[in-house]
Amino acid sequence: SMFSVAGQIYSKEGIPGLYSGLSAAVTRQLTYTTLRLGLYDVIRDSMSGGSGDVSFGLKLCTGLTAGATAATICCPVEVSLVRMQADGSRPVADRRNYKHIFDAMIRVTREEGLLTLWRGVVPTVTRGAVVSTTQLATYDQAKTVLKSSGLTEGVALHLASSLISGFVYCFTSLPLDICKTRMQDQKPGPDGKLPYTNILQALVKIPQQEGILALWKGFGAYFARGGGHTVGMFIFAEQYKKFVKNYYSSSK
Repeated sequence: SMFSVAGQIYSKEGIPGLYSGLSAAVTRQLTYTTLRLGLYDVIRDSMSGGSGDVSFGLKLCTGLTAGATAATICCPVEVSLVRMQADGSRPVADRRNYKHIFDAMIRVTREEGLLTLWRGVVPTVTRGAVVSTTQLATYDQAKTVLKSSGLTEGVALHLASSLISGFVYCFTSLPLDICKTRMQDQKPGPDGKLPYTNILQALVKIPQQEGILALWKGFGAYFARGGGHTVGMFIFAEQYKKFVKNYYSSSK
């Protein structure tokens, strides 16, 4: 369970182990998350003439484009985050011991080549596209449906919409997240070959070796993180947009 894993990490690494990869996680939010949110609004509004009123199909396409673009640009941050967080589970002799995200990116480039920062870019982009397609488009559509059902604009509407979005996003993205993580953190086996060669092979190989539910292993912890993040992200974004809109309206 999530708590037993947290207990094991704490017993081996102490409190710092629970925050392993913090600098990379913060950098990821500042780059990838803000980029895909901004791109989604810009693309959607450009297609709707500024009204934001587009079909659910176009919302899905907008989310896919925004997520794929942001994931491609920010893949080096993702690789650094995965490696820093996985380091504690490795034997001491195999740990990379990156000090922070910039140390990770510099060392990866120096020791393994620049293109290693885009290792696993296909599953990263695939996951980013799926996450943004489900998370952003589902939230947008949930707001539309809930408004038509009588909910008015406000925190209650944002909370309900983000909970729906969070569940859909976590359920659809976890299999891709598991494949992405394994591909980015893998090392060659005794035969010199990598266990996973592409995302489709990983999606087939993992269930074959571990069962279909292995693709949703740790869903509770994933939803606690991803669902909680989704709720917090959308509520903050809505309040921030409201603040900015009121600020510029009052300054005219």
